[in-house]
Amino acid sequence: MKALCFHEHGELDVLHCDDVPDPEPGPGQVLVRVRACALNHLDVWVRRGWPGLKLEMPHWTGADVAGEVAALGEGVAGWEVDQRVLVEPGICTCEDEFTRRGEHSLSPGYSVLGEDIRGGQAEYVAVPAAGLMPIPEGWDFCQAAALPLVSLTAWRMLIHRAGLRAGESVLVIGAGGGVNSMAIQIAKLAGATVYALTSTEKKIEMAYELGADVVLNYREDPQWSKTLYKMTGRRGVDVVVDNVGQATLAQSLRAVARGGRIVIVGNTSGPRTEIDVRFIFGKQISIIGSTMGTPQDLRDVMALIWAGKLRPVVDRVVPLSEGRAAFEALERGEQFGKIVLVP
Repeated sequence: MKALCFHEHGELDVLHCDDVPDPEPGPGQVLVRVRACALNHLDVWVRRGWPGLKLEMPHWTGADVAGEVAALGEGVAGWEVDQRVLVEPGICTCEDEFTRRGEHSLSPGYSVLGEDIRGGQAEYVAVPAAGLMPIPEGWDFCQAAALPLVSLTAWRMLIHRAGLRAGESVLVIGAGGGVNSMAIQIAKLAGATVYALTSTEKKIEMAYELGADVVLNYREDPQWSKTLYKMTGRRGVDVVVDNVGQATLAQSLRAVARGGRIVIVGNTSGPRTEIDVRFIFGKQISIIGSTMGTPQDLRDVMALIWAGKLRPVVDRVVPLSEGRAAFEALERGEQFGKIVLVP
């Protein structure tokens, strides 16, 4: 089969669409014929590598997979060949104190498809049968593939970790990202006033379409935290979603209200930054990390999506063979929503 893979860590030049062996489903697994796989910034980080990450090469990423059941492994029941399915991106490989209290993504045995396990940027992928869910009629594969990781991540981040409540206010930094395009919708559905930052007139318009109440252009207003502070009557917002990191965290500390929360699930501008700790204790700010979520979290948010209360945001669909160009667009931040690869 073909896979968009790399044989060593590095930048875009290490990516190639190569022939690799077809996977075989093991006991309890299903072989899925991939029809669509969405990109995430996680794919970029895995390709570049980090200390302690040890992968069998070649490796290919891809956490968001929609496709059809191609074959059943030993002991699998309840699924049929050719059935249309969505794949849960999180895989828990053990039971421990974290999984027993419903905190699967805290477990050392929790993995993300495409991170340390070969993923869906290929023609086939073998995954646990327990992590499948059927795709309802009326949904195409590209729409479905745009949903799992970002929806799960945004749901846990806002609802469980930040404890967002109706009547609060939320700032989403970088409205065009996959997680953030879903975070705008979830925050609005939860009854919050939603502020958003983005970089172009087109992205501003799309953020409003998703439900944002106020959208600022951070390129035209580089001191956006001061603007937001004045707009909120010198109060700030209750929750800041900051997945940018190095370039924005200092202003996030200024934009958040006293007793507010800053929630972080990524670091697209870099992992290291300086923090003025006086803001943290002076304003009694909570800085909250979040990663992925539980199987039930995914089913809860997907039920809202299938019911039409939240919607996928697909920026573009690109052939797997042109995957390097798709990653170029992702790394330049051109997209609003998800870029989806199709084999």
